[in-house]
Amino acid sequence: MSLVSVSIMATVVEPSAPVGVIEQLMTQDHARLEGLLRAARRSDGTIDGAAYAVFRGDLLRHIAMEEKVLLPFARDKRGAPLAVAAQLRADHGEIAKLLVRSPSAAIVAAIEESLGRHNPIEEGPGGLYATCDALAGAEAERIVERLRAQPVVPQAKYYDGPLHRRGS
Repeated sequence: MSLVSVSIMATVVEPSAPVGVIEQLMTQDHARLEGLLRAARRSDGTIDGAAYAVFRGDLLRHIAMEEKVLLPFARDKRGAPLAVAAQLRADHGEIAKLLVRSPSAAIVAAIEESLGRHNPIEEGPGGLYATCDALAGAEAERIVERLRAQPVVPQAKYYDGPLHRRGS
């Protein structure tokens, strides 16, 4: 019988700041939305219209939570808009424009690309959500209640006509 030596390397992990309730809620919603979008993709490359409609409505509500609750809250607390507010609003506009179009594999890919660039601005240390948690302090639970109370956003029919293409 031979002896095998095993080497265990210790990894030093820096303590990270605890995730606040706002960031927890909103990042969990990002993950839920990603799951909904994945579920809307069929194995043959087509899009399940009913599943996509749920994703579309929930993503529009998520954007409204940020636009109507978080960004105004941060602006009011600071006395000035966050430096990232203009970028977030531009991203939201780009995403909403994609959601106007009829769902297709190309539209879903474009949405995934946009969200892949957008979500890191909101998540993690220094992101929108952590910033709002820090600004809220003891008010954070009240902000979460306002986020949860955000109503469903009415959805218009898809539009793929010439007015849409002109602005592309």
